[in-house]
Amino acid sequence: MRIIALAAAVAFGAAAIVVGASWLAQRQQVAETEAFMTGEIARLPTFEVGMVLGTAPFVRRWPARALEPNPTFEARLDAAAALWRAGKVKFLIVSGNGAGRYDEPTAMRAGLIERGVPAGAIYRDSAGFRTLDSILRARDVFGLRRLVIISQDFHIARALFLARAAGIQAWGFEAATAPSTRDWREELVIMGSALLAYVDVWRERRAREVGAPITVGIDPPN
Repeated sequence: MRIIALAAAVAFGAAAIVVGASWLAQRQQVAETEAFMTGEIARLPTFEVGMVLGTAPFVRRWPARALEPNPTFEARLDAAAALWRAGKVKFLIVSGNGAGRYDEPTAMRAGLIERGVPAGAIYRDSAGFRTLDSILRARDVFGLRRLVIISQDFHIARALFLARAAGIQAWGFEAATAPSTRDWREELVIMGSALLAYVDVWRERRAREVGAPITVGIDPPN
């Protein structure tokens, strides 16, 4: 029994250390990037390109498990369209997972067109499997060294941290955050992702896929 108790204590201690490190990582990223984040269009500099980070267009709601539009997804498109209408960006890259259950970039492109953004201003990046992939492909595939990243505040700090570590001069535009339905498990995922971002930078990880270069505004949208 003593061995079991000791093992349980060690496991609990290790979990506590990881959770604490994850919390500190998230807070540090916010502190490092909050000067470059805003939800006010007037405060945002003008950029040639904005990048919308992907998420699922639909979610299942409990207990009925019915598919419903994802308010996080819709808010990101609303924010991106507002920036385009205000002349803060000329082009938009919609970056997400194009090989999963939903083709996120194609869904985002359709949603932006519905909001009045012309198809010729939208480039799809279907290999944005993780935030890290989206950021590195913005640099290595699209050749960007300056852009605005569009997502919710809990996501932008990590994205900006990764972008600036990759040598990109990035700002973040905060989309509206839906009334919180996150539980403690989702909060742990958010904090764990912040810690993983430090690991990714330390290990100098590369994007999972790097294809032919695409020059925004010169090459035709895909």
